[in-house]
Amino acid sequence: MRRLVEQSPVQFATTLRAQGCGRGYLVFEPGGGRYRASHPILEELAGFLAVGTPACAAHEAVFFQVGRESGALMSAFVHQSVRGQAQGGLRHWPYECMGDLIRDGLRLSQAMTRKCALAGLWWGGGKGLIAREPGEAFRDPDHRAVLYREYGAFVSSLRGCYVTAEDAGTAPWDMAQVFRTTRFATSIPREVGGAGNPSPATAAGVVCAMEAALEATGRGTLAGATIAMQGAGNVGSSMIALLLERDVARVAVSEICPDQRSALKNSFEDRPVEVRDARPGDDSILAEPCDILAPNALGGVLGPKTIPGIRAAIVCGAANNQLVDEERDARALADRNITYVPDFVANRMGIVQCANEQYGYVGDDPRVRRHLDPEWNGGIHATVKRVLASAENPVVAANQLADERALEPHPIWGHRSREIVASLLADGWENAGD
Repeated sequence: MRRLVEQSPVQFATTLRAQGCGRGYLVFEPGGGRYRASHPILEELAGFLAVGTPACAAHEAVFFQVGRESGALMSAFVHQSVRGQAQGGLRHWPYECMGDLIRDGLRLSQAMTRKCALAGLWWGGGKGLIAREPGEAFRDPDHRAVLYREYGAFVSSLRGCYVTAEDAGTAPWDMAQVFRTTRFATSIPREVGGAGNPSPATAAGVVCAMEAALEATGRGTLAGATIAMQGAGNVGSSMIALLLERDVARVAVSEICPDQRSALKNSFEDRPVEVRDARPGDDSILAEPCDILAPNALGGVLGPKTIPGIRAAIVCGAANNQLVDEERDARALADRNITYVPDFVANRMGIVQCANEQYGYVGDDPRVRRHLDPEWNGGIHATVKRVLASAENPVVAANQLADERALEPHPIWGHRSREIVASLLADGWENAGD
């Protein structure tokens, strides 16, 4: 049998089922300094987390479940929950192997911890992943309804240690299905009392970060600037509209989805917006001459293959985990005198808008709006300038600041999620899904 990390998610789900496991977990035991696996077959993954992944010791738990009806592999990653419940979006995406899925979940959940901490939210970092299976079933509304209701039930089974939300591959209607089977969800539609699609808020935050970076580096304002964007889905299209309001000279954008390209061309007809066709793996837009480069698609696009070709003064985008290797690639950008705004500093507004919607939704909420206020010391503008002014590399400076704040216990509940995880293990959570 192939090693678990080399198996596709479909093969991994089949392996779990063959072992009589509908569920499984990997939980870090601080006292023992190792991961506890729910089943002997998962010991290999425990070893993989211990030696083959970044910052593995800080991740508190990873949960897996195979959907009873859909057969899809579902997962939830809890990075650090000292500040509060682990929160992070639900990504529905194809993964070639389990090693790729696990690495993605760990990186994304760690970024959410840092994002929440820097934003001053009393939340920890988490991430949900549904491994998209080969074929076209993921486009079928009936299949998606089943899939997302199953994921909601999975989240409910975790008793609130992880709270899910919208992310890549997941739409507002999908979140409505999740909400049918769990209350531990945010960015749910406004028709059912939520804050709705967080993309416009995310876009506003990234544009705010661009303005702060221009000011911090003495390059003026967005007026007359040229922006290159990789990806223009919900977030990117909202960014284009905001940039045009600020009188940018030109926006060049690459997009892989034909329907989205058509929508962009129709929305910004007769405006200085150039929409380019792209195929998966096409990173040519990263070498576009511009003032600001905005990676807005998936992460891991800035590395040894792409950084030498960048012709931008500033890199500031909406995508999570843009650097292939944080330390190496941040240093490579600095060596080329390219100012890099860490992603979790710039793209906080999605989680800011939806994180606390259980307390009620306020239109034009001043607690949300203040994050865009250049005068507020805790806002995006001030944080970007603080990080860029540090003697450290901006990635190092942002990480240090966020990691310190991430260790501040929730003022009411303390480290409650750790207690929840302990109760799941004590009650045999792994056996209840069989």
